[in-house]
Amino acid sequence: MIFNLTAEQNETEIPWLYQLNREDMTWVITSSFMIFTMQTGFGMLESGCVSVKNEVNIMMKNVVDIVLGGLTYWIFGFALSFGRSSLNNPFISFGDFCVDPDVEDPMKGAIYTAFLFQMSFATTATTIVSGAMAERCNFKAYCIFSLMNTLVYCVPAGWIWGTQGFLKQLGAVDIAGSGPVHLIGGTSAFASALMLGPRLGRYDNGIAPLPLGSPVNAVMGLFVLWWGWLAFNSGSTYGLSGSKYQYAARAAVMTMISSFGGGTVSLVYSLIRTKGKIEVLDIINGVLGSLVAITAGCFLYEGWAALIIGSVGALIACVSMPLIDMMGVDDPVGATSVHGLGGIWGVIAVGLFAQNPIPLDTTDGRSGLFEGGGWYLLGIQTLSVLCLTVWAFVVTIIMLWMINKIVTIRMELHMELIGADLTEHFVKHGQVGVSRAVSAFKPCIDTTDIDHVPSVGLNPGHDAKVEIIQGMSRKRRPKLSRILRNVTNRGNFGINVARKLFPPKKLQRKISIRERSGKGSITSQTGPRITTIEMNHSKAGVEIAWLD
Repeated sequence: MIFNLTAEQNETEIPWLYQLNREDMTWVITSSFMIFTMQTGFGMLESGCVSVKNEVNIMMKNVVDIVLGGLTYWIFGFALSFGRSSLNNPFISFGDFCVDPDVEDPMKGAIYTAFLFQMSFATTATTIVSGAMAERCNFKAYCIFSLMNTLVYCVPAGWIWGTQGFLKQLGAVDIAGSGPVHLIGGTSAFASALMLGPRLGRYDNGIAPLPLGSPVNAVMGLFVLWWGWLAFNSGSTYGLSGSKYQYAARAAVMTMISSFGGGTVSLVYSLIRTKGKIEVLDIINGVLGSLVAITAGCFLYEGWAALIIGSVGALIACVSMPLIDMMGVDDPVGATSVHGLGGIWGVIAVGLFAQNPIPLDTTDGRSGLFEGGGWYLLGIQTLSVLCLTVWAFVVTIIMLWMINKIVTIRMELHMELIGADLTEHFVKHGQVGVSRAVSAFKPCIDTTDIDHVPSVGLNPGHDAKVEIIQGMSRKRRPKLSRILRNVTNRGNFGINVARKLFPPKKLQRKISIRERSGKGSITSQTGPRITTIEMNHSKAGVEIAWLD
């Protein structure tokens, strides 16, 4: 070990989290840096899946996940998962708040390394949720959510990975986080989408997915996540010393084999579903579903098992996406299907296919059902799924309900129609000329099929609502009450009453005129601004001076 131990302080007294030598620390720190790049992948994928007018907003939410989520993880998240204190119990830990070991602490290097690695996992769990809340979540409310979402992740992470955790004590196995990271994130994403309600106009024309804002960005995000996932899984051997290096290599290979199976299944699924075409989101989420599924037992499987696990994970992700939409739960990026349901399969797969990784004690000597290990491991993995799912769903619902009492979690309707990029970040998008090009070719080719394809980056449902408002304006000046009835059409806005989503009614202009021997003034008030007009009138005319 790189630190010196006294006679009373031997390795068995040191939590496994800090049992790292120089070689192990180098591997774990490097893996942490690579995992951090997954934030880029999530940002590109999510921004590519939403309409163009909201792509900057979703990227800003990914930034907030690191800044605010990382801050709270440093303050209390790490402590509630892995803190060292006499107050620790099987449910929660205490101690090591605001991680900052003394310069003379012989374990300071190991503590810093462990914190950095675990923080990269924590921010990933929060980022999963942002995609499910895209295009209609109030940015300020999301900032509060990101600040507090550490609570949703850190407690169950302690159950699985903390020395005192009750699931760890029972023998639960999750190497890289199919449960604590992805299942927690996916369940929280489902609860968030349920609370917010669907995007305006989302299901007006059925459950078919809306056009992607930037398919290229979405696919590039997949590649970055693919790269980061290798560090996610291989780095979770938690070092290279002893036999760990062999299983780090195995984790990388099994991760790739799983994604091969998932990619193949999603390709075939998309070809069958679209009758010969390839749906971009099917392929993206199929590959991601396979990666989520292999994560829990990444170095516990043989090649054939990894292929099956990845294939089933991809099929679950692809098939369940339209089912989630049929429930009326609008998840723009499919986080519920990929991370939630894929995470459930990943945790349970350990109980079916896991081998005992001799000489490591990862599974406490147990194997999965199909490897001759009996039913125990499968049972404890199933219990883990139940505990993690219930915790994430209930705590997320309560948290969002409380935040909504402070800041309305749903965007106001006019902000959603205009787009959060402009209303929240002063970013205005222009047109790119695709419609003009199609129009130019109309005289020489049949554009019937093209005319019925929605433009990338636009929301047809919003266009239809704006046309309704314009039609009302041509007849008479519309009132917000009539817009509410005609545009929302009794739409489901989650826990928010529709009337609360409109901006406050504009103050009426108040005009007062003082007549005074040929002189007068007009005072106009619109909102907080008061403008006074001084008038001097005579037979020759009227002189007006504006005084702000």
